[in-house]
Amino acid sequence: MAIKDLAARIRAGDRRALARAITLIESRRADHRAEATALLAELGPDRQALRIGLSGTPGVGKSTFIEAFGLMLTGQGKRVAVLAVDPSSARSGGSILGDKTRMERLSRDPNAFIRPSPAQSQLGGVARRSREAVALCEAAGFDVVLIETVGVGQSETQVAEMSDLFVLLLAPAGGDELQGVKRGIMETCDLILVNKADGALKTTANRTQADYTVALRLLRKRPRDPEGIPKALTVSALDGAGLEAAWAEMQALAEWRRTQGHWDAIRTAQARYWFHEEVRQGLMAQLSGDPALAARLADLEADVAEGKMTPAEGAAAALVPLFQGSRGRPPARKRG
Repeated sequence: MAIKDLAARIRAGDRRALARAITLIESRRADHRAEATALLAELGPDRQALRIGLSGTPGVGKSTFIEAFGLMLTGQGKRVAVLAVDPSSARSGGSILGDKTRMERLSRDPNAFIRPSPAQSQLGGVARRSREAVALCEAAGFDVVLIETVGVGQSETQVAEMSDLFVLLLAPAGGDELQGVKRGIMETCDLILVNKADGALKTTANRTQADYTVALRLLRKRPRDPEGIPKALTVSALDGAGLEAAWAEMQALAEWRRTQGHWDAIRTAQARYWFHEEVRQGLMAQLSGDPALAARLADLEADVAEGKMTPAEGAAAALVPLFQGSRGRPPARKRG
């Protein structure tokens, strides 16, 4: 299918075209990468959705929460896209991609779109091309894009670089009440939602929420936040309690950032971040894609492994061929 035709179908809200486009951008083939870049350029940044990153430890109920939250939003007439990142095996590289089956009701909703993707070797809780998948969902006219991360703990902060709001989901009495004083994921999130605030766990959830409220006061206030943010709330994905209040907080925070000029500044900073990420990934692709460079990289790797040079020396030597002229010397700077 031609790129212009695919772009037109995506703009028209064609779910199959959107799924096909996400498959295209996730491909590692060089020709597919060129087509994906052309598609994103064709679509352009015409539309903006509210991007919500959602993280939490395994077993906290992320999928259950997303389904309940997504159904609430579609019930209000909003179109919701869910990009779920599944962990990949360190041995085989495979992923189960079972998030869609765990959101059975939401997956049947005509105003919802769910796409699971493998994390592969990407660190930070998201897939390498999740940011571009978000852009495709925006182009398809979705109002809210939920980005569910793998759920690996304190280091899972990269989703904050592709979302407008970052929500951390926690379980009652998870034993991490004092994590609020540590740098990392607690310092990056905008809202903390203590899930499973129902039945016998309701009292415990309220106590956990109070503990986190106290802990969050120890964090330094960010210029992009109004008073009281980050904030801890209780929710129940089982009976829906607290979902409306959580959504109201998200909307209020997003609106405050828009009116105060932080919204555009955050997205500008994110664009810079991903530019540098693409440069780093491009350098590694060039090193491994060229046979001669790949052979040199393997030799240097062996020298480092045998202790003949340090990792820093090996890395510096590996990058030299990328910046040398045809005679083996760095190209001279132009005098202006």
